Amino acid sequence: MAHVVATRLEEEIVLGRRHPRERLIEQELCGQFGTHRGDVRIALFELEKKGLIERVRNRGAMVRDLTPKEVTEIYAVREELEVMAARILPFPVAGADLARLEALQKKHGAAIDAGDMLGVFYANLHFHQALFGLCGNACLIETIEQAAQKVYGIRSYANASPQVLERARRDHVDMIKAVRAGRREELVALTRRHLKPQPEAYIRAYQRRFGSAMGGESE
Repeated sequence: MAHVVATRLEEEIVLGRRHPRERLIEQELCGQFGTHRGDVRIALFELEKKGLIERVRNRGAMVRDLTPKEVTEIYAVREELEVMAARILPFPVAGADLARLEALQKKHGAAIDAGDMLGVFYANLHFHQALFGLCGNACLIETIEQAAQKVYGIRSYANASPQVLERARRDHVDMIKAVRAGRREELVALTRRHLKPQPEAYIRAYQRRFGSAMGGESE
């Protein structure tokens, strides 16, 4: 049950239904999920390890509020990690792997068309896991996933834009084309470009809320 609670809370954060600095009160969560505090505490611990929530003294658990500086730093690391995966990905890629990427891209596109934001999140997640999984370096694959988890909570800001979603759809198609043709530098450039909209959208929203472009610490 603890894993179910953690997954549901993670999805609420990803979809923007739980906002940065929103308190996560154990008693209320027990009522929402029909479980006991032990499960809720384990779930909160899981989300804290992923970097999605934080515990604040005298306030308890709350959705983590990343500053623009933190987001910029995380995305700088993500870019280098994902570019590294693109650079070492062995060509040519097997037909079965290309078919899997194409199937995931179509699933992502269908979720966009249906307005299914949770489906968009999971299809995008699985597409990139499949793509970077082809690099063959288990340590790098794990580190890429850990870095991505830290910013799950900011995805709703960019995904609220139809233009950003369409760009992501096109990027996925272009990435598959680059992989199929063995055009490594094109794949690297697409990997860099693909990461830009998420932090940009979050930082714009942060500036509207707090008037600080590069805040250092959460209030």
